[in-house]
Amino acid sequence: MNPAASAIRRPLATPPAPASPFPYNSGSLLSVLDLTVDGVSHLLRRATDLENEDPIVRDHILAKRRIALLFYESSTRTRTSFELASKALGADTTLVSSLSSSIEKGESLKDTGLTLRALGAEAIILRHNASGAAWLLEEATRLPVINAGDGMHEHPTQALLDLRTILQHLRPGVSGVGPETLAGVTVMIVGDILHSRVARSNMLLLPRVGARVLLCGPKELLPELAARSGPGIEIERDFEVALAQSQAVMMLRIQAERLAGLQLDLDDYKTGYQLTGQRLAEHAPKAVVLHPGPIIRGMEITAGVADGVQSAILEQVTNGVAIRMAVMERALTAESGAPADRSSSVGRENGGRA
Repeated sequence: MNPAASAIRRPLATPPAPASPFPYNSGSLLSVLDLTVDGVSHLLRRATDLENEDPIVRDHILAKRRIALLFYESSTRTRTSFELASKALGADTTLVSSLSSSIEKGESLKDTGLTLRALGAEAIILRHNASGAAWLLEEATRLPVINAGDGMHEHPTQALLDLRTILQHLRPGVSGVGPETLAGVTVMIVGDILHSRVARSNMLLLPRVGARVLLCGPKELLPELAARSGPGIEIERDFEVALAQSQAVMMLRIQAERLAGLQLDLDDYKTGYQLTGQRLAEHAPKAVVLHPGPIIRGMEITAGVADGVQSAILEQVTNGVAIRMAVMERALTAESGAPADRSSSVGRENGGRA
């Protein structure tokens, strides 16, 4: 080797990783981590304003804007509330499901999204059975994409409506939130936390506004690793011990289709973790009861509790419309090219696929 050439060789260095480009569109909501605490507070206040707005005035906010609901999974609450919320703002909506479109013929998510954009859709609300699908769709279309549930990953608008419901019961009159708004409040999440996108979004959101999140369930559905998800998250295996510490109790559906290969006896689960009227009266007589739905009565919760005075389950459904109005207004009125409203304190790896 020529000694002179060796002397001028530049040292090799790995360039720094670029900042995550997600979300591309400032109106997208892919994860609760896309929102700062101030951003969450703004959406909560705006939800209240829109809920109380004269419908005739509200109908002009998104008049004739085009929104596509792209649902690869069945849904009642989420799909209907997004549709009603969008129409309440004056938008035109179209529903595309996997059972009545070219998806059934094998069309990819990317091509379906590009087709919807070419047809004039200005925003897409996506529910998909694959984690990360919302990020892929937003990358392909660059439209505002609202994640309405992606696999076992996240369901950000559900966490926002859950927070609004908790505030109404435990902090009445409080419209916005800060880092200490729910200080001293323990929210218990019970059940299939391993597979739950609702649990994940709540675990990412609630501690940021001061709440302690207490996870409860058998080891098959709640691995010890979950306690290391972030600050403010703990595990308590004993249902009644956890219940006695909680001001809000969120029961999750046991999804039989996701239990394949798990050594879990459903009768044992009901004995250990079912929320009954007796347990509620003895250990948490003032706690608010939540459930994202659909409920399996007699499995994770009894009918008496689901319909009882402590239940806020139908309030959650109602709050979904108000929250989703605020989210859709943000999606279609955010300034083009503006930076995403995301928390600088929370990193995201692999293009946002947490």
